[in-house]
Amino acid sequence: MKIRPSNTMKPILFNTEMVRAILDDRKTVTRRVVKKSTVDKFVLSQDGRLLGNFNADCPEWGTYPTIDDAPYCPGDILYVRETWCQPAAHTFWYKADSPVQNVLWRPSIHMPREAARIFLRVTDVRVERLQDISPSQCVAEGADDGTAFREIGGEFVRGMFNDLWNSTIKPADCAIYGWDANPWVWVIEFERISREEAEHEQNKN
Repeated sequence: MKIRPSNTMKPILFNTEMVRAILDDRKTVTRRVVKKSTVDKFVLSQDGRLLGNFNADCPEWGTYPTIDDAPYCPGDILYVRETWCQPAAHTFWYKADSPVQNVLWRPSIHMPREAARIFLRVTDVRVERLQDISPSQCVAEGADDGTAFREIGGEFVRGMFNDLWNSTIKPADCAIYGWDANPWVWVIEFERISREEAEHEQNKN
């Protein structure tokens, strides 16, 4: 898979529960819906890497490797947008670790990069059907800290991820993007890095 150059740091949204999982080093992968009308015409290698897209003018499938449709690519540096507030200049609070009550939290979508405290480096991107997720990947998604996997079993953990996934989908979209719909998803693996590493990586490009 070729690597698309990362010229700018990119944002990625996580809800409060998943932010906590990242901070606890329990989450190292995220799945995002492939929102593309021609998704069923994607050309995949056996391990799920995107080789190319079917083109009516170019019937040779997989002859022009591309991941240009992926939201993120290996090597990308991301800053996490999370639910937050700014009680004072240059001071930020985060819902994921704040016990403060009666705070007017701001939506993650509005978080500027300067307020970010979590930075990630994308290590791998592939596509697969949602229900192809393995129990170990459910753990890596942050659905379980590993306890249920060890003590109850893999199918129980997949059920936990099922519930987690559906909780992030709007009710109106469940028929298309919910667990039972089994949509194609981008599987984005990452590692957590420091702000200094993130800024250094960005300055190299």
